[in-house]
Amino acid sequence: MKKILMTLAVAFVAVAANAQVYVGGSLGVASSENLGGDDVTTYQVLPEIGYNINNNWAIGTVLGWGKGKPVSIEKGKPVSIESETNNYVTFQPYARFTFAHSKFVNAFIDGIVGYTHYNHAHVGSSSYDQWTIGLKPGVAVNLSKKVSFVAHVGFAGWESLKAEKAEKDSHALGVSLDGNNVTFGVYYNF
Repeated sequence: MKKILMTLAVAFVAVAANAQVYVGGSLGVASSENLGGDDVTTYQVLPEIGYNINNNWAIGTVLGWGKGKPVSIEKGKPVSIESETNNYVTFQPYARFTFAHSKFVNAFIDGIVGYTHYNHAHVGSSSYDQWTIGLKPGVAVNLSKKVSFVAHVGFAGWESLKAEKAEKDSHALGVSLDGNNVTFGVYYNF
């Protein structure tokens, strides 16, 4: 038993010595006019922390909040569930595989398991819980050894959205590559 624990400890130290931590995230603000003619402002703050295990693999998580509409994917397109915007909190741990490396650009894909809770912020609106499992492709532009500009484009996988007191959820399996699934961020590598 001591040999197994010692081997695991040495392996952990070897992995930790070669790994790097990165922090960053993305911000988003949008303003639009709904069908009633009212101006609606949405925003999101998505801080992120990750750990590069080696040159190809990383693990990390996004823990963020914002204000927006609960959205479900139907026939490959996002569909708003509520007419009003709700405050939300999201948690999205991921494993990242970088499959293409160059001096300035890296292409990767994130395997995510995410949870988002939309709070009922308005009278008559419901709270929603959304679960997400899937893949998000992305690209990192290395501005220097320490700073990277990162973009995610699209989503392929499964989503489930359930209202607060509903017996059943709505769920979808598919691919969404429209402009609603594009995020931009900046990472600082330690």
